Amino acid sequence: MISILQTQLSILIIVVVAFAVTKAGLFSSKARTDLTNVVIYVILPCNIFSSFHKGITPETLRQCVIVLVAALALQLFYIILNKILYFKFPPEQRIVVQYATMVNNAGFLGLPVIESVFGEIGLLYGAIALIPLRVSMWTVGLSLFTKADKRQSLITVATHPCIWAVILGFIYALSSFELPAFLSGTIEMVGNCTTVLTMFIVGSILSGVDPKNMVDKRCLFYSFFRLIAIPAITFGVLTLLRVDMLTKGVVALSSAMPAATMTAMLAEKYGKDSAFASKLVFISTILSMVTLPLIAAFLTRNM
Repeated sequence: MISILQTQLSILIIVVVAFAVTKAGLFSSKARTDLTNVVIYVILPCNIFSSFHKGITPETLRQCVIVLVAALALQLFYIILNKILYFKFPPEQRIVVQYATMVNNAGFLGLPVIESVFGEIGLLYGAIALIPLRVSMWTVGLSLFTKADKRQSLITVATHPCIWAVILGFIYALSSFELPAFLSGTIEMVGNCTTVLTMFIVGSILSGVDPKNMVDKRCLFYSFFRLIAIPAITFGVLTLLRVDMLTKGVVALSSAMPAATMTAMLAEKYGKDSAFASKLVFISTILSMVTLPLIAAFLTRNM
């Protein structure tokens, strides 16, 4: 419990520093956009690939399949929730909250948190759990905002560096080939920057949200389901199915992440309620600073 809280406190300090630096004008929105692209397309793939360097045993491979199936089932569950939870929301806000239910911040915030709790094997499982989310993000999720071209959506998913990091990681782990020490060390070094830079970007984004009228009951309603109810249901169902603790812990923790920052970006781009989307990201992210340590503590206590 103490170790988890220390990790979360370190993360919070990085967020606060980024918040202050951005407010002081030392880190612009353009710089944030560029850094986000670097994290998504370079640093995070290196982090994912590095998680495969210890190789994959038959048991690990079996658990990866379970993680993938569980993550796919979660995406189907989100579609059902979107049909029944938000029918009273105004149309412009309903689209935003439905996207945020399907696409949480597991790829951006989740992997560093999962790695801090479960180590490298947890990072491997977390990367596998992201595959269905990535597919939903650029297909069903994007179609909520616009009539997405299916062919282009599939191309986007198929060429995403994080997807290829998983594919190449599997190939590398299952082969007898060994990367030169300087190359594997470089990849690991770059990947280790993920947590710091991710939290720095989150803090910078939060600095741009207007604190006035920030509390929104619809955002709180969403946050309850996204941060508490969904991971609780996920953990309960996987327990009934007798899934091992590490696997269900990773899947449950991955499902407990706040709204993806992409939610606000897409709402702005496609003329939806971007103010509501920003509040949704802000409130769920702030509340996750409380819920994630508690969930992580519960999971590790029961391992």
